[in-house]
Amino acid sequence: MEVKNKTLLNDFILIGFLEGRVVCIILMATVYTMIIIWNFIVFGIIQVDSHLQTPMYFFLSCLSLLDVCFSTVTLPAMLVNAVTGNRRISFYRCFTQLYFFASFGGSESLLLAAMAYDRYVAICNPLRYHVVMNKRFCSGLVAGCLVCGFLNSVFNALMTMKLTFCGDHHINHFFCDVLPVLEAACSDIQSSQVLLCMDALLLGMSPFILVMNSYIRIISTILKICSSEGRQKVFSTCSSHLTVVTIFYITGSLNYNGPSSEDSFILAQVSSFLFGILSPLLNPVIYCLRNKEVKKALEKAITRP
Repeated sequence: MEVKNKTLLNDFILIGFLEGRVVCIILMATVYTMIIIWNFIVFGIIQVDSHLQTPMYFFLSCLSLLDVCFSTVTLPAMLVNAVTGNRRISFYRCFTQLYFFASFGGSESLLLAAMAYDRYVAICNPLRYHVVMNKRFCSGLVAGCLVCGFLNSVFNALMTMKLTFCGDHHINHFFCDVLPVLEAACSDIQSSQVLLCMDALLLGMSPFILVMNSYIRIISTILKICSSEGRQKVFSTCSSHLTVVTIFYITGSLNYNGPSSEDSFILAQVSSFLFGILSPLLNPVIYCLRNKEVKKALEKAITRP
């Protein structure tokens, strides 16, 4: 108990950005700026263009805001650490960062499943689309995703806060995430690992299964369309979302099921960095470049006097 109380009074030390600090600063500042600008552009276009007031674009606008929040939890703090060279983070700041990173990540996983369901109803049951995906139902889905994500993260935060930390309080990472914090603990983490596995099933595997189930039904419906032009037109409406889902779950799987920081410091850092920035960075690009309606709305906004 004495060691645990001592931990409360001390800072954690984040191990990262030990070399090439200038390169890290430029890279993170550029990436974060692009994430903010691109996602707010997509959000703004959807809000002002009357042709984009549909459930699909409502979910996309929520995804853009969620991506901004997701990246803001880690990138600004990492940028400050790289500029100042100070890698210390207080006990409570560390767990606040851990809580919000897990909250926004879990919420995005659920939101992607909701977006897959939207595409399923639009393609497999188009006559009832506007009845099923009404404004109240869509708002409830988004609210449910956020509530589940934030409530689930309470368990992650409480689980890690109860651990005992000793020694130099080093965390082999450049921000506070669940796995690196567990690895830094010197108490028994078996129960924490079991809870983390259950969490991965709840907010990782379950949404992924829902997404796959939706797309299996979507592809089955598309294959029944006689003309190749018709198949291509229908598939184009969900190809962007499928790309976004693939990027999110691959990087998420690498982050939480890939190499630990004890096994490979570099690989663990890279996989975590990709999970935190790749989806927020690429999502608006994928939707803008592969979506004719968004491109039209963007061109209209640019050329408007």
